[in-house]
Amino acid sequence: MSQPPATLLPEDTEARKYLDEHSPEDTVRQYPWFCAAWARLAKNALESGDDVTAYAFARTGYHRGLDQLRRSGWKGHGPIPWEHKPNRGFLKSLYQLSRAAAAIGEADEAARCAQFLRDSDPAAADALT
Repeated sequence: MSQPPATLLPEDTEARKYLDEHSPEDTVRQYPWFCAAWARLAKNALESGDDVTAYAFARTGYHRGLDQLRRSGWKGHGPIPWEHKPNRGFLKSLYQLSRAAAAIGEADEAARCAQFLRDSDPAAADALT
């Protein structure tokens, strides 16, 4: 059985440029689908000790990313390569969801997310951890 084709999310240069020039909060207001901004919000919340808020931000980014993956033809399996830069926002959200889940004591979800990240692209797991 052959491997499904890699999923490549559409280019997000406008949203990326906006995030580079504005706060993640402003970015999610302007581009609510942009999971890289949600991942950054989750990371900031985790670093400030607000684990529950981090979990909410990470979960939102993760689900926004899943919506984008499905629109791009992803069927729930197959590689989501790290080297394709638009995929990185989703993979970052997935990583932050794993971290936030662990921080609030959701060990099973943290493990599932970590495994999903590793299954998606081991290079992503290595780059993020």
